[in-house]
Amino acid sequence: MLVTNKATPFMESEPALSQEIDILSLITARLPSLRDAEKKVAGLIFDDIDFVAEASIGEIAKRAEVSDATVTRFARAVECRNVRDLKTRLTRALAAGRRFIQEASEDDGLGVIYDTAAQTLALNRTLMEQADIEGAVEMLDSARQILVFGAGGGSTVMAQEMQFRLVRLGYAISAYPQSLLPRMVASTLEPNDVVVALSVSGYTPEINEAAELAREYGARVLAITAVGSPLARIADISLPLAARETDYIYFPSSSRYAMMAAVDMLALGLALRHRMRTRDKLRRLKITLDAHRGGDNRQPLGD
Repeated sequence: MLVTNKATPFMESEPALSQEIDILSLITARLPSLRDAEKKVAGLIFDDIDFVAEASIGEIAKRAEVSDATVTRFARAVECRNVRDLKTRLTRALAAGRRFIQEASEDDGLGVIYDTAAQTLALNRTLMEQADIEGAVEMLDSARQILVFGAGGGSTVMAQEMQFRLVRLGYAISAYPQSLLPRMVASTLEPNDVVVALSVSGYTPEINEAAELAREYGARVLAITAVGSPLARIADISLPLAARETDYIYFPSSSRYAMMAAVDMLALGLALRHRMRTRDKLRRLKITLDAHRGGDNRQPLGD
């Protein structure tokens, strides 16, 4: 019997990218290598992306003062199959939000950081006054262990922040800010464990799937997330967040102020439940830190 060592098509094929590169970034990168006529098409896109996304090849060519063939060559030069594919990808770029394409007013300068933070906190205070804070505190207080899941910039930092707040009060708490680790940990949980799932949007697949898995194994889930989001529907208790995002994209999202305030509310609620134990823990922490770093008696407790 003759046996050949012939590779299968599956083994020969390369894995496909799951997401296309942003077309505007690609045009910018390719700009130096484009012909002069093709650069006119690129310039038209940056000047009036709405027009190019809707116009015909002839209309684009006329407005850019080039030939129809140049428009087609430009599309291929920026890795599009044809002009229709180029227009489709430009439409996707627009869908991400016009504030990521057009420059915001400079009137929204440094002072807006403080204004937006104050407005975000005021808005979320109103929401939190209607939330089940006491139920959330009771859930955490009765847990065998607390596990905090977060992914991305703000939620990752806040997961670690919550660990820092509650470990000082004597709670068994761990933060898992990686994408795969929450799923792994969720599969080991017991009914008397509590997961705190952090997500400003409530749509992050890694966090939502880990929260669902934790519930399947009997653990309870407390979410700090957007009202009515998929994560809010998964959780046993959800503390609501409302993000106030402006067109000025150059400073970080103000939603993290609201998430930090929610974490602080939970930490305060837990501390007040066990005042004597809290004082003992914090005093011991203060003595340890003073012996290590010195300073007056108003130094922060590990912050």
